[in-house]
Amino acid sequence: MSEGYERAARSTRGSTRSTDRSDERAETVVELESVTRSFAAETAVANLSLRVHEGELLTLLGPSGCGKTTTLRLLAGLDRPDTGTVRVRGDVVADAERFVPPDERDVGLLFQNFALFPHLSVGENVAFGIQDRSSEAIDARVTELLELAGLAEYREHRPDDLSGGQQQRVALVRSLAPEPDVLLLDEPFSNLDVALRKEMRHEVRRILKATGVTAISVTHDQDEALSISDRVAVIEDGHLEQVAPPETLFQHPESRFVAEFVGESGFVTGHFDGETIDTPVGSLDIDRLHGLRPAYDEAALDVLVRPDDLVARPVGDSEANGRIVDRQYTGPSFRYRVELETGDTVYCGHNHAERFELDRPVRVELTADHSLAWFPTE
Repeated sequence: MSEGYERAARSTRGSTRSTDRSDERAETVVELESVTRSFAAETAVANLSLRVHEGELLTLLGPSGCGKTTTLRLLAGLDRPDTGTVRVRGDVVADAERFVPPDERDVGLLFQNFALFPHLSVGENVAFGIQDRSSEAIDARVTELLELAGLAEYREHRPDDLSGGQQQRVALVRSLAPEPDVLLLDEPFSNLDVALRKEMRHEVRRILKATGVTAISVTHDQDEALSISDRVAVIEDGHLEQVAPPETLFQHPESRFVAEFVGESGFVTGHFDGETIDTPVGSLDIDRLHGLRPAYDEAALDVLVRPDDLVARPVGDSEANGRIVDRQYTGPSFRYRVELETGDTVYCGHNHAERFELDRPVRVELTADHSLAWFPTE
């Protein structure tokens, strides 16, 4: 591939070391500008810039050790950046000359373990951070939040009397009681079982949206990030790879890392002749590949395909273009990993009743009716 093609591809698709290009007209509540934080020889956060808007729920997503928790700590005031600036509602809370400690920032925190006070009632836990108000104001605020969380009847109970989901709701509304400018959530669902985790995702989002608070969550769980967030910021090795709404992130990833980390992904090699792209699973018109232009004529590229973009049909050896090499049963569906004759590996999603044997010859065909992401062949 020519150097010119590589530059043009990056220009069209966006840099794989992108900064936040969110709407400048939206009111910014939290901003990190060129923030870097290192520990000894290791850089945890590298020149990271990000804006979070009024009322937005943004999730920092990435693998363990990518820098997302360090980013949250920098926002909370639990750590200080080496370089760069952190702002909350336009006020500098950390830079080369100024550092505002956590208790002087209008920032709420929700931890993994909830950190409820076992010797206090539910109502007293919620009221803990607003003791500077009048007793009437405290009572009204606690009543309002417990009703919002569906916990009014548990006001006099101790935390140990509650289920895990109820305890999480108490911890959430306690952190919301002082009406912080921004709420930070550190892996908020990690200590809940799978079924409760899914339920609480929706409950937490409902409560946050009802109060209108701006929130930033941290997780390594892509399903969690995609299901609760207005936007998702993917971080890898301390760099911001991409920030976008969940559906944009999934359908139009700007880097291979984002494509592979968010959702199950496979790639098929394609050859572009200026009008169509030939791949081992079918031909595509130019308008089917996001951002592809005729100037890339005679270029080799890799097309991103998800399990729901493909179907595998059992056929004889003479018609097959691949073989099933792995099978995963998820309950509602099967996920088949297929090795194509070209050497490409793809995943095909099928109904739970369509059970195919391993090593079965299949014909894989493209069924997607939407635009597909692509990357220069490595």
